[in-house]
Amino acid sequence: MNQFANKNEIQISNLAIKINNHSSMSDLQNRLDIAEKNRQPAFHDFSDVEMIQWFLYERKHLQMRNERTEGTINEYKRELIMFVEQLLNHATEIDVDIDYIMEGSLFKSLQARHLRRYQEWLATESAYVKKNGAYSPATLERKTTVLKAFFSYLYEADYIKEPIHRGFRIATVRKDDRPNRDLGPKDVIALLNTFRDLEHPIMFTIIHVLTTTGIRNEEFCTLRVKDFKKDSIQGGFYLDVLGKGNKRRHIPLKEKVVESIHAFREARGLLEVKKADLDDPLFTTSTGRAFSPSYLSQYVKTQIEKLEDLPLADSSVKLTPHVFRHAFAIISKLNDVDIYDIMRSLGHEKIETTMIYLEKVFEKERHAIHSWKPEAFGEYI
Repeated sequence: MNQFANKNEIQISNLAIKINNHSSMSDLQNRLDIAEKNRQPAFHDFSDVEMIQWFLYERKHLQMRNERTEGTINEYKRELIMFVEQLLNHATEIDVDIDYIMEGSLFKSLQARHLRRYQEWLATESAYVKKNGAYSPATLERKTTVLKAFFSYLYEADYIKEPIHRGFRIATVRKDDRPNRDLGPKDVIALLNTFRDLEHPIMFTIIHVLTTTGIRNEEFCTLRVKDFKKDSIQGGFYLDVLGKGNKRRHIPLKEKVVESIHAFREARGLLEVKKADLDDPLFTTSTGRAFSPSYLSQYVKTQIEKLEDLPLADSSVKLTPHVFRHAFAIISKLNDVDIYDIMRSLGHEKIETTMIYLEKVFEKERHAIHSWKPEAFGEYI
């Protein structure tokens, strides 16, 4: 480790272990209360590690269900730990030209140029890039968003004195940088027919459920038997899905999708839904455990790669669980569903997010050629 990282003032060894110590949160809250009572700056005696903890786990809502989800917290935590470790381990390469450490704090010692240099190093010279090639624009945008939010939080909390988060360059993903995730109904039907003919009820059900519900990868993986419910009002069944921001959606299931769910459980050797424990996973791996998001993505990729011929109109589409969520939006739009209903069904907070899913559909749908009259170009249109 370099000289900068070895400076005794920086107390962030075993960072992940320290951050995961949730038991310290009550102590942190107590110290904030005492600071307030004594009219001291709120975070005057907090360390860098404690600021990360508070940023991740601070209680903002009266009801716990309104707090950040575990998945969001883990994503933020992973990025912050990676940032600190890389900044220390590669300080010379990144050119972290800090002459002295302020108050024993790495974060208080950083300036805008360091964040800019780190961002540029991450995108062009980091170990990941040298080994695997460039990060996708979407990944760089996500990493920048997390770090920018954190340092903006430190500034607003008056833990750091300068708005150094403004040092980050804009990492917005352009339309042309986004991966092709467009699957229409013919593509999905072709995939379903393929796995039906291969007598592969596991992949058939995964595709069937993801496409007809529009649920996220994480939502699929966390479904329990108790989330598969009878609809006492309209009949049939629905999924009680806990999504981002701990917000619930009730997602109706078509009869044939219910049949697919039963076929999945039978193929896995699981108990019928009505006989299973309510807290059992609704969908499991071959070992009987709930899917993790990463394993589900890897499983779908592996099974797709086994196909001799991929039955897609556009072979550039990289098939992941998330692609079938896009297919739900596209098929809904092609069936004249109102875009706000699509947004609510997907659990999106903003209509702009739904619009991203449907960009190419709208582009083709609103092309000028559709307004040409037959006489405009004679027999050639």
